[in-house]
Amino acid sequence: MRERRLEGLMLVTDRALCQPRSLEDVVMQAVRGGAAWVQLREKHLSTHAFIEQALRLRERLALAGVPLLINDRVDVALAVGADGVHLGQDDMPIPLARRLLGQEAIIGLSVERWEDVEKAQHLEVDYLGASPVFATPTKVDTKGAWGLQGLARIKAYSRHSLVAIGGLNATNIADAVRAGADGIAVVSAICSVPEPQQAALDLSQRMRAARSRPSAGPSSSA
Repeated sequence: MRERRLEGLMLVTDRALCQPRSLEDVVMQAVRGGAAWVQLREKHLSTHAFIEQALRLRERLALAGVPLLINDRVDVALAVGADGVHLGQDDMPIPLARRLLGQEAIIGLSVERWEDVEKAQHLEVDYLGASPVFATPTKVDTKGAWGLQGLARIKAYSRHSLVAIGGLNATNIADAVRAGADGIAVVSAICSVPEPQQAALDLSQRMRAARSRPSAGPSSSA
């Protein structure tokens, strides 16, 4: 069984929210501010364009020592030599993805229901992405929000690292960390703000401060 622990601030990209700036510019600003890993999510690009974008990002992120994960597409991850993938419940099965990508690859898995968490307990994944924690316009095809109590329940049960995503920003990131999140994934909190580097720095600092304080337990489930 894998026991690799992953934590930190994850940037999940959204090309539309980055405009008029380039996606690469926003990503690298976030990395300078403290983003520990980057998940490239491209729902509408052709495979050719997706691979070209991933190759450009991989080169720059490798120089910064920051892992690049590819959302959904194991084929793209293989093509560009990415550090791993983030998969949903309807994507390639985890055992097959692990066999194709190898033992060193980082594989994350979205969990939207408690049944997903239970099934993941025996899978070779490196983290679970609790999705969404709070309702958010960037994740509309979900089965309800976990809330802080849901995060705490997953943390108490699962052997995997836990990454929280969905509706997270400077106002609630500390609550999510104290509820049990090892990592925090954000989209609009970095992609849509005027100063991505400062936003990433602020979020990273709030995460570190939350970890340094004893948890009083989640105060709400919404």
